[in-house]
Amino acid sequence: MNLTGKRALVTGGSRGIGAAIAQALAENGADVAITYQKSAERADSVVVSIEKLGRRGVA
Repeated sequence: MNLTGKRALVTGGSRGIGAAIAQALAENGADVAITYQKSAERADSVVVSIEKLGRRGVA
């Protein structure tokens, strides 16, 4: 699946299934924004992993 040029929003993206979905979207070319409720540190970690793939990430 090629998501280059697309943007995605993943709710609950700082851990578990949400983080895995955010990562998969980035691996397929999407820039990804995630929301989180409690763990800013985990959210930042997900953003870093998205950015290492050359995509834009924001929490």
